[in-house]
Amino acid sequence: MEALSAIFSFQKLLVWQKSRELVKCVCSALSAFPQTEKFALADQLRRAVISVPSNIAEGSAEESEKDQIRFIEIAYGSLMEMFCQLQLAQDLNYTPAQNLTKSQSGFRKSRECSAVSAETNNQKSILHRLFLKAYASFKL
Repeated sequence: MEALSAIFSFQKLLVWQKSRELVKCVCSALSAFPQTEKFALADQLRRAVISVPSNIAEGSAEESEKDQIRFIEIAYGSLMEMFCQLQLAQDLNYTPAQNLTKSQSGFRKSRECSAVSAETNNQKSILHRLFLKAYASFKL
């Protein structure tokens, strides 16, 4: 199937594109989880990671910059929720420890960028700094 050309502005954002890749990475890794986790941790993790690009897209439709930033903050919260769940998966031996170590570095960077980006009030800058640094070091 061919990739769809960008119809909406959020589709052109590199951060939205990378967050889609993150969804694919996490959902692919979920196949290694035990069957008993299908409707528990795996499902919660899947919903959290899917929420990231979804909130970026939803926020792009908002008129005010304040509302756009609110959705970016929600997407960031979902990213933190996903990280917590990955820690739990590692604690339960569902995912290798090296994956968590790599992701911790990226999340530390994204948290630092979050503080800086709050001062910029520029949606694309916030998105770019917040997610790309986290994504860069996060590979399952």
